Amino acid sequence: MKTLVKKVSDEALVFKIVETNNAELFAELYDRFSRLVYNKCYGFSKNKEEAEDLTHDVFIRLFVKLRTFKGNSKFSTWLYSFTYNYCVNYVQRNAHKKRERVTVVTDQIKEESAFDEIDDANLFELKSEKLVKVLALIEPAEKMILLMKYQDDMSIKEIMEALQVGESAVKMRIKRAKAKVVKIYDEM
Repeated sequence: MKTLVKKVSDEALVFKIVETNNAELFAELYDRFSRLVYNKCYGFSKNKEEAEDLTHDVFIRLFVKLRTFKGNSKFSTWLYSFTYNYCVNYVQRNAHKKRERVTVVTDQIKEESAFDEIDDANLFELKSEKLVKVLALIEPAEKMILLMKYQDDMSIKEIMEALQVGESAVKMRIKRAKAKVVKIYDEM
């Protein structure tokens, strides 16, 4: 059976796991994608142990959420988006916890004036918050290709290999996704 499972497409494997709830099949899915998920998690955490923990957490959540995969895109695309969203939420939770730890001394140093100027960092943070909202409004496949290109700094060739599509398809998808993001951003 192990040899037969190796030849099954990712999407067919996912549907079989959802149908049977078979742990051995899920182990095969883990073997296929654990390195990809780990690398993505490491990109967010920059810490080996933390990336391992995140990878473990992603696969636990994945087992529960696997039935939400509908096959509208390749499983690898869906998993990339799933992992990215989990890591973004993790980073945001940690950032919130760090802000809560701000000491009273730090708070006293800040002037509480309604006329304080907004510095560049705050302005960029506002812009990035708006961009995060925009990215949440576009399709996962569009979001994923933009993140591959601009966050992960993947080349067109690397994206072609990851998505198993041609160069013109990658360029067109990036162009359309960027246009959609700009349009939504401007309308917000």
